[in-house]
Amino acid sequence: MPATYPYFMLSQEDILYIENLPAEDSLRLISEKFSEGAVFSTSLGQEDQVITDMIFRNQLHIKVFTLDTGRLFYEHYELLSQNNARYKTKTEVYFPDAQDVEKYVNEKGINAFFHSVENRKECCYIRKVKPLNRALEGAKIWITGLRSEQSENRENMKMIEWDTEKKLFKFNPLIHWTYQDVLDYIKTNNVQDLPLHKKGFISVGCKPCTRAITEGENPRAGRWFWEESQKECGLHSK
Repeated sequence: MPATYPYFMLSQEDILYIENLPAEDSLRLISEKFSEGAVFSTSLGQEDQVITDMIFRNQLHIKVFTLDTGRLFYEHYELLSQNNARYKTKTEVYFPDAQDVEKYVNEKGINAFFHSVENRKECCYIRKVKPLNRALEGAKIWITGLRSEQSENRENMKMIEWDTEKKLFKFNPLIHWTYQDVLDYIKTNNVQDLPLHKKGFISVGCKPCTRAITEGENPRAGRWFWEESQKECGLHSK
């Protein structure tokens, strides 16, 4: 927690109470405590579809947005359109700065991210991190669909933590859910998800940077599959 407490600070009692609520109830409470400034970033993956359903079905006061990197699968756009139609709402879309993309592509090449980890991280920074920072302007709590099972980097993440860099709370309501919990919710509530998941694409990012995984592989193994790294783009790095 920060040394200087902002006016919207959650107490330790608040945090403990929220952490022991079912995910749907915890989201409802967060929307009440942060009637302004609660935002949810969706990548349209299965975990994010679960949270999207909880937010829109209960008409919670939480802003929902997504990042269009310009290199997504066609299925992402179809699902985004289906979400808007089903819930009779609109998910806000943030794009990378055109000049940033043009400079990167013209100087390094359209697929320069294959050539080095540094190039790949720069591409992620331009297409994801910078648009995310714009989307989080004025936010007090940032909701994500992270789960501890997804990667070693996420194993020790807490349900609610203070992001010192962004100066807001980060809330991960599904952090302790298993993948089976996610699948059960999707089936029970008839939640739409990407057809790619049934083809082995468990964690889906940009099209050229994602492959299907084989049985037994880590869910993040299909991301930036040509490199040895923590399999993070910079959005959720510790």
